[in-house]
Amino acid sequence: MSIEMPSLETREEVMFFDTDCGGVVHNLAYLRMIETCRTRLASSMGMNLLEMASSRLFPVLTRTEVDYRRPAKLGDWIRIKGRLDSLSKARFWCAFEMHRESDDCLLVTARQSLALVQMPEGRPARLPAEWLDRWS
Repeated sequence: MSIEMPSLETREEVMFFDTDCGGVVHNLAYLRMIETCRTRLASSMGMNLLEMASSRLFPVLTRTEVDYRRPAKLGDWIRIKGRLDSLSKARFWCAFEMHRESDDCLLVTARQSLALVQMPEGRPARLPAEWLDRWS
C-alpha cells in the first residue's frame, strides 16, 4: 500500500521585482515562491502560522537543493507544486516542481530539508508523532 503524501499547488505571476535587468527571474525569486508553497503545505499538515507563533515551534530550513532548468520571464504565470517527500524522527524533506503555465515547461526542481526548532531556546524537537504515524 502506498502512502499518500501531503501536496499542494500554488501559483505566482512573475513581477518586476522578481526579475533582473533582462526580464529573467533571478534565483532568489524562485526560492521566495517555494517558501510560499512550503508555508502553505506546512499549514495543510497542521502547522499554520498562528499556531507556530503561539507554540514557538518552527520548521527551520537546513538544506536546499535546486536545479534551474529553464528561465521564467516577466509576466509568466508559474505553478509551484510542493509535496512532503520523506520524513524521519527529526527532519522532513519537501520536493518542488515549478512549471510555466502557458506551455507547462518545467522550470525548476528543488528539495528542502527542514527540522523543527523550539524557540527561543533554539532546541531541536521531534516531528509530531501524528506525522510519523500517518506518512512514514
